Amino acid sequence: MKNKLSVIIIAKNEEKNIGDCLDSLSWADEIVLIDDNSDDNTEEIIKSKNHENKIKVFKKKMDKGFGDQKNFALKQATNDWILSIDCDERVTRDLAAEIKIILSDAHFDAYYIQRESYYCGYKIQFSGWRNDFVLRLFKKEKARFSDRLVHEKIIDDNLETTILKNKLIHRSFDTHEQVLKKINLYSTLSALEMYKNKKTVSFLTILLKTFSSFIKTFILKLGFLDGRAGLMLAISNAEGVYYKYLKLFYLNRK
Repeated sequence: MKNKLSVIIIAKNEEKNIGDCLDSLSWADEIVLIDDNSDDNTEEIIKSKNHENKIKVFKKKMDKGFGDQKNFALKQATNDWILSIDCDERVTRDLAAEIKIILSDAHFDAYYIQRESYYCGYKIQFSGWRNDFVLRLFKKEKARFSDRLVHEKIIDDNLETTILKNKLIHRSFDTHEQVLKKINLYSTLSALEMYKNKKTVSFLTILLKTFSSFIKTFILKLGFLDGRAGLMLAISNAEGVYYKYLKLFYLNRK
Protein backbone atom coordinates (compact mmCIF):
# COMPACT_ATOMS: atom_id res chain seq x y z
CA MET A 1 0.00 0.00 0.00
CA LYS A 2 1.32 3.43 -0.94
CA ASN A 3 2.34 5.62 1.98
CA LYS A 4 1.01 9.16 1.81
CA LEU A 5 3.36 12.13 1.60
CA SER A 6 3.30 15.57 3.21
CA VAL A 7 5.57 18.24 1.72
CA ILE A 8 6.67 20.94 4.15
CA ILE A 9 7.79 24.43 3.05
CA ILE A 10 8.63 27.61 4.93
CA ALA A 11 8.32 30.94 3.11
CA LYS A 12 8.88 34.67 3.52
CA ASN A 13 8.27 37.03 0.57
CA GLU A 14 8.82 34.32 -2.05
CA GLU A 15 6.65 35.68 -4.87
CA LYS A 16 9.40 34.97 -7.42
CA ASN A 17 9.81 31.33 -6.39
CA ILE A 18 6.71 29.94 -4.74
CA GLY A 19 4.61 29.45 -7.89
CA ASP A 20 7.15 27.26 -9.71
CA CYS A 21 7.93 25.41 -6.48
CA LEU A 22 4.26 24.52 -5.90
CA ASP A 23 3.78 23.57 -9.56
CA SER A 24 6.52 20.95 -9.16
CA LEU A 25 4.68 19.49 -6.14
CA SER A 26 1.18 19.09 -7.59
CA TRP A 27 1.49 15.29 -7.27
CA ALA A 28 1.93 15.36 -3.46
CA ASP A 29 -0.87 14.28 -1.10
CA GLU A 30 -0.51 17.33 1.15
CA ILE A 31 1.53 20.54 1.22
CA VAL A 32 2.10 22.27 4.55
CA LEU A 33 3.31 25.83 4.03
CA ILE A 34 4.41 28.06 6.91
CA ASP A 35 4.30 31.73 5.90
CA ASP A 36 6.37 34.19 7.92
CA ASN A 37 3.87 37.02 7.36
CA SER A 38 4.85 37.74 3.76
CA ASP A 39 3.96 41.24 2.58
CA ASP A 40 4.46 40.70 -1.16
CA ASN A 41 2.28 38.57 -3.49
CA THR A 42 3.27 35.23 -1.94
CA GLU A 43 -0.14 34.65 -0.34
CA GLU A 44 -2.06 35.46 -3.53
CA ILE A 45 0.10 33.10 -5.59
CA ILE A 46 -0.42 30.29 -3.09
CA LYS A 47 -4.18 30.75 -3.26
CA SER A 48 -4.08 30.65 -7.06
CA LYS A 49 -2.27 27.29 -6.94
CA ASN A 50 -4.53 25.67 -4.35
CA HIS A 51 -7.12 24.24 -6.77
CA GLU A 52 -7.45 20.92 -4.93
CA ASN A 53 -7.20 22.37 -1.40
CA LYS A 54 -4.06 20.33 -0.74
CA ILE A 55 -2.07 23.34 0.42
CA LYS A 56 -2.48 24.09 4.12
CA VAL A 57 -1.12 27.53 5.03
CA PHE A 58 -0.14 28.50 8.56
CA LYS A 59 1.01 31.98 9.57
CA LYS A 60 3.95 32.02 11.97
CA LYS A 61 6.63 34.63 12.57
CA MET A 62 10.10 33.14 12.34
CA ASP A 63 11.39 34.50 15.64
CA LYS A 64 13.39 31.44 16.71
CA GLY A 65 15.20 30.61 13.48
CA PHE A 66 14.88 28.16 10.62
CA GLY A 67 15.05 24.98 12.74
CA ASP A 68 12.11 25.98 14.93
CA GLN A 69 10.09 27.06 11.88
CA LYS A 70 10.59 23.72 10.13
CA ASN A 71 9.83 21.71 13.26
CA PHE A 72 6.56 23.65 13.51
CA ALA A 73 5.80 22.69 9.90
CA LEU A 74 6.60 19.07 10.75
CA LYS A 75 4.02 19.08 13.55
CA GLN A 76 1.29 20.28 11.16
CA ALA A 77 1.90 17.50 8.64
CA THR A 78 -0.66 14.68 8.81
CA ASN A 79 1.03 11.96 6.75
CA ASP A 80 3.66 9.39 7.69
CA TRP A 81 6.25 10.51 5.14
CA ILE A 82 7.76 13.99 4.81
CA LEU A 83 9.49 15.76 1.93
CA SER A 84 11.13 19.01 3.03
CA ILE A 85 11.53 21.52 0.19
CA ASP A 86 12.80 25.10 0.02
CA CYS A 87 11.01 27.69 -2.11
CA ASP A 88 13.95 27.92 -4.51
CA GLU A 89 13.89 24.17 -5.22
CA ARG A 90 12.00 22.22 -7.88
CA VAL A 91 11.07 18.52 -7.95
CA THR A 92 11.49 17.14 -11.47
CA ARG A 93 9.04 14.64 -12.97
CA ASP A 94 11.67 11.90 -12.74
CA LEU A 95 12.34 12.63 -9.08
CA ALA A 96 8.60 12.73 -8.33
CA ALA A 97 8.15 9.35 -10.06
CA GLU A 98 11.04 7.88 -8.07
CA ILE A 99 9.60 9.15 -4.78
CA LYS A 100 6.22 7.61 -5.60
CA ILE A 101 7.89 4.25 -6.15
CA ILE A 102 9.80 4.59 -2.88
CA LEU A 103 6.59 5.35 -0.97
CA SER A 104 4.95 2.20 -2.28
CA ASP A 105 7.60 0.01 -0.64
CA ALA A 106 10.13 1.96 1.44
CA HIS A 107 13.10 -0.01 2.81
CA PHE A 108 14.87 2.89 4.55
CA ASP A 109 14.00 5.53 7.15
CA ALA A 110 15.24 8.47 5.09
CA TYR A 111 16.64 9.36 1.67
CA TYR A 112 19.30 11.80 0.50
CA ILE A 113 18.75 13.73 -2.73
CA GLN A 114 21.50 15.30 -4.81
CA ARG A 115 20.91 18.92 -5.81
CA GLU A 116 21.66 20.44 -9.21
CA SER A 117 22.26 24.08 -8.35
CA TYR A 118 22.12 27.34 -10.30
CA TYR A 119 23.62 30.69 -9.31
CA CYS A 120 22.25 33.81 -11.03
CA GLY A 121 21.34 31.77 -14.11
CA TYR A 122 24.57 29.75 -14.23
CA LYS A 123 24.69 26.02 -13.58
CA ILE A 124 27.34 25.37 -10.93
CA GLN A 125 29.28 22.15 -11.44
CA PHE A 126 32.17 22.71 -9.02
CA SER A 127 32.78 25.42 -6.35
CA GLY A 128 31.80 23.05 -3.52
CA TRP A 129 28.34 22.41 -4.95
CA ARG A 130 29.24 19.37 -7.04
CA ASN A 131 28.40 16.70 -4.46
CA ASP A 132 25.56 18.48 -2.70
CA PHE A 133 23.48 15.75 -1.05
CA VAL A 134 20.65 16.79 1.27
CA LEU A 135 18.47 14.63 3.51
CA ARG A 136 14.92 15.61 2.58
CA LEU A 137 12.66 12.55 2.37
CA PHE A 138 12.02 10.77 5.67
CA LYS A 139 9.55 9.04 7.95
CA LYS A 140 7.90 11.63 10.18
CA GLU A 141 8.23 9.53 13.33
CA LYS A 142 11.96 9.03 12.78
CA ALA A 143 13.40 12.53 12.47
CA ARG A 144 13.24 16.19 13.38
CA PHE A 145 15.22 19.33 12.57
CA SER A 146 18.01 20.77 14.67
CA ASP A 147 17.09 23.91 16.61
CA ARG A 148 19.75 26.12 15.00
CA LEU A 149 18.85 29.64 13.95
CA VAL A 150 20.31 29.02 10.49
CA HIS A 151 21.80 26.10 8.53
CA GLU A 152 19.41 23.74 10.26
CA LYS A 153 19.48 20.10 9.25
CA ILE A 154 17.60 16.90 9.88
CA ILE A 155 19.01 15.04 12.85
CA ASP A 156 19.84 11.70 11.26
CA ASP A 157 21.21 9.72 14.21
CA ASN A 158 20.32 6.03 13.97
CA LEU A 159 18.50 6.48 10.65
CA GLU A 160 18.88 3.92 7.90
CA THR A 161 19.49 6.03 4.80
CA THR A 162 20.30 5.76 1.12
CA ILE A 163 20.51 8.08 -1.91
CA LEU A 164 17.86 8.63 -4.59
CA LYS A 165 18.97 8.47 -8.24
CA ASN A 166 17.29 11.63 -9.54
CA LYS A 167 18.29 15.19 -8.70
CA LEU A 168 16.53 18.12 -7.07
CA ILE A 169 16.78 21.39 -8.99
CA HIS A 170 18.06 24.23 -6.81
CA ARG A 171 17.74 27.74 -8.21
CA SER A 172 19.49 29.36 -5.29
CA PHE A 173 19.62 32.90 -6.69
CA ASP A 174 18.25 34.61 -9.78
CA THR A 175 19.72 38.06 -9.13
CA HIS A 176 22.62 39.59 -7.24
CA GLU A 177 20.10 41.50 -5.15
CA GLN A 178 18.84 38.16 -3.81
CA VAL A 179 22.44 37.17 -3.04
CA LEU A 180 22.97 40.31 -0.96
CA LYS A 181 19.67 39.88 0.91
CA LYS A 182 20.52 36.29 1.82
CA ILE A 183 24.06 37.22 2.88
CA ASN A 184 22.63 39.85 5.20
CA LEU A 185 20.00 37.55 6.74
CA TYR A 186 22.22 34.49 7.12
CA SER A 187 25.21 36.42 8.44
CA THR A 188 23.01 38.03 11.11
CA LEU A 189 21.53 34.71 12.22
CA SER A 190 24.92 32.96 12.14
CA ALA A 191 26.48 35.73 14.24
CA LEU A 192 23.66 35.46 16.77
CA GLU A 193 24.09 31.68 16.89
CA MET A 194 27.82 32.02 17.59
CA TYR A 195 27.24 34.80 20.12
CA LYS A 196 24.71 32.60 21.93
CA ASN A 197 27.41 29.91 22.09
CA LYS A 198 29.91 32.44 23.53
CA LYS A 199 32.15 32.51 20.45
CA THR A 200 34.61 35.36 20.02
CA VAL A 201 36.74 36.53 17.10
CA SER A 202 39.54 39.03 16.45
CA PHE A 203 39.60 41.37 13.48
CA LEU A 204 42.70 39.63 12.09
CA THR A 205 40.86 36.30 12.27
CA ILE A 206 37.97 37.83 10.34
CA LEU A 207 40.31 38.79 7.51
CA LEU A 208 41.99 35.38 7.49
CA LYS A 209 38.68 33.52 7.46
CA THR A 210 37.37 35.72 4.63
CA PHE A 211 40.46 35.11 2.49
CA SER A 212 40.40 31.40 3.35
CA SER A 213 36.76 31.13 2.24
CA PHE A 214 37.56 32.61 -1.17
CA ILE A 215 40.57 30.30 -1.69
CA LYS A 216 38.57 27.26 -0.57
CA THR A 217 35.73 27.92 -3.04
CA PHE A 218 37.67 29.21 -6.03
CA ILE A 219 40.86 27.12 -5.81
CA LEU A 220 40.51 24.06 -3.57
CA LYS A 221 36.96 23.25 -4.68
CA LEU A 222 37.74 24.08 -8.32
CA GLY A 223 35.47 27.10 -8.56
CA PHE A 224 37.67 28.48 -11.34
CA LEU A 225 36.31 25.69 -13.56
CA ASP A 226 32.88 27.33 -13.26
CA GLY A 227 34.36 30.45 -14.88
CA ARG A 228 32.72 33.79 -14.19
CA ALA A 229 29.99 32.18 -12.07
CA GLY A 230 32.60 30.42 -9.95
CA LEU A 231 34.37 33.69 -9.30
CA MET A 232 31.11 35.44 -8.34
CA LEU A 233 30.16 32.57 -6.04
CA ALA A 234 33.58 32.55 -4.36
CA ILE A 235 33.32 36.29 -3.73
CA SER A 236 29.80 36.06 -2.31
CA ASN A 237 30.82 33.14 -0.06
CA ALA A 238 33.72 35.24 1.23
CA GLU A 239 31.36 38.18 1.79
CA GLY A 240 29.07 35.95 3.84
CA VAL A 241 31.97 34.83 6.02
CA TYR A 242 33.23 38.41 6.42
CA TYR A 243 29.89 39.83 7.55
CA LYS A 244 29.09 36.83 9.75
CA TYR A 245 32.25 37.26 11.80
CA LEU A 246 32.18 41.06 11.64
CA LYS A 247 28.69 41.05 13.17
CA LEU A 248 29.90 38.63 15.85
CA PHE A 249 32.83 40.95 16.53
CA TYR A 250 30.52 43.90 17.15
CA LEU A 251 28.04 41.84 19.18
CA ASN A 252 30.88 40.97 21.56
CA ARG A 253 32.06 44.59 21.71
CA LYS A 254 28.58 45.70 22.74
